[in-house]
Amino acid sequence: MTQNDDTQISSLQCADAIEISLYIELKGIKFYERAIKIASTPRVREIFTRLMKEEKEHTTALQEKAQFLQPALGGKYTRKKPLDPRIKSLIKEHIFPDRFFEGEGKRQVSTDREALEIGIESEKQSIVMLEKLLAMERKMEVRAVFNHLLAEEKRHLQILQVAQKECFGN
Repeated sequence: MTQNDDTQISSLQCADAIEISLYIELKGIKFYERAIKIASTPRVREIFTRLMKEEKEHTTALQEKAQFLQPALGGKYTRKKPLDPRIKSLIKEHIFPDRFFEGEGKRQVSTDREALEIGIESEKQSIVMLEKLLAMERKMEVRAVFNHLLAEEKRHLQILQVAQKECFGN
């Protein structure tokens, strides 16, 4: 998110914060599932499995929050406006990007070190994005959703960094 992008993103609703958080978590699940398949050492596979399970738990909690926001009598929640496409694009490109796994034009990830590095970079990018969204947002309920995910992302980053140091010494 560039300086100009920051000022042009409109205020978010709680449902927007949940949708953004769900999108990040689902990308994390997809990444960790793929990383588990390529992991060659038990320790790295264990870390990726743990993080994937946590991402799934976070997704369930966010889905429950979204369900709670459904109007009691109004049926399904319908968005008044679509989520800002710039936010979705930034998440897609920088947070657990698909471009590292299989398919034409995608770089194959073949080592535990590479997978850990991508996980670390993705968690960092998620933290940066969430901090920027928090800096722009005033609504307490929206900030609460982002703050919860931010704390989880920071914890995941720490877990990945410790695993990288244990396994590869850097």
